[in-house]
Amino acid sequence: MKTQALFASIALALAGSAFAAGDKHDHAHEHKPMHGGVVVEVKDIDYELVAKATVIQLHLRDHGKPADVSKASAKITLLTGTEKQEVELKPVGDKLEANGNFKVGPGTKAVAVVTVNGKPATARFTLK
Repeated sequence: MKTQALFASIALALAGSAFAAGDKHDHAHEHKPMHGGVVVEVKDIDYELVAKATVIQLHLRDHGKPADVSKASAKITLLTGTEKQEVELKPVGDKLEANGNFKVGPGTKAVAVVTVNGKPATARFTLK
């Protein structure tokens, strides 16, 4: 009987802490686009990809605030149908950016390998 009570109290404690942690994370910061792009979160950083025919931009936010991208770089692979295009992004102000001619549209998949302070992260997007 004591063993059952012990397991029940442990289960309740774990369930309560998991619920609290999940609740805190869900409301800590929102993952909504701020620049009209598509947002994904990787390692607590929000990556927002804005892909247009003549410009590709990648905005990074750390807990809702713009991240320092002055020493960052990114390589994005765009996959549209059977076509593949690789794009190098460089810091421009508070974002990473490249200008050119890009085949992008709804359904285009993009894989970004972003290096910030020597640490790479991979973000995957599907354009809407």
